[in-house]
Amino acid sequence: MTRPGTGPAWTADELMEVNAARALAGARTCFVGIGLPSTAANLARRTANPGLVLVYESGAIGARPSRLPQSIGDGELADTADAVVSVPELFNYWLQPGRIDVGFLGAAQLDRHANINTTLVRTAPGRPDLRLPGAGGAPEIAAHCGEVLVVLRHTRRGLVPALDFVTSIGHGTGPGSRTRLGLPGRGPTAVITDLGILRPAPDTAELTLTDVHPGATPAQARAATGWDLRTAPVVRTTPEPTAAELAALRALKAGGAA
Repeated sequence: MTRPGTGPAWTADELMEVNAARALAGARTCFVGIGLPSTAANLARRTANPGLVLVYESGAIGARPSRLPQSIGDGELADTADAVVSVPELFNYWLQPGRIDVGFLGAAQLDRHANINTTLVRTAPGRPDLRLPGAGGAPEIAAHCGEVLVVLRHTRRGLVPALDFVTSIGHGTGPGSRTRLGLPGRGPTAVITDLGILRPAPDTAELTLTDVHPGATPAQARAATGWDLRTAPVVRTTPEPTAAELAALRALKAGGAA
């Protein structure tokens, strides 16, 4: 999807990544997942939140990579970090006591209560399951960060009525689930896709479409969701990407600094 007419053009992925970066505007610290979350977090540090402290699972705190890291073990993270600590220290001292504001995660599957699957996807009968990278630190991030943001492309394969495997708890089965499970963080507060933004409803904790991106419609989002997606009474349209945001994103993806 590109914008017709005059002015800068963008893709659906760029709309998703820019809006994911904007979601970090008020954060102080962010525990970053690899892939789309890392793109968004590094873009936020170049645009919406230059002071954002990026934390990676390998123990890098305050990483300032000049390019997108290929994995949590990318040497660029350690080379540019304020500190590199052991993984046990990162989880036991920094994450579990609630010292990190935002966890930013991706998902292979997501259900209506923002529970996440990154472990396996069931295939046709008689065929082996599709194995995914697995949990890593995501269950702890989802449990202990002050809040969680999720980014993924909006398809019926990704936004499903029931997960094939629950890797990380979002809002469980609905209101009160996190409290009953002893999870201290607020859980997912926004899911950013290439069509719009979904947020949990206060009364049901069910994901509700609150925003669409320029060029997208609520009908498109509903058609691309595996459950009967609810919409807010007024669905807003996110602001168009600025030329500066697009330039910073494209430079980041090209391997340079904006």
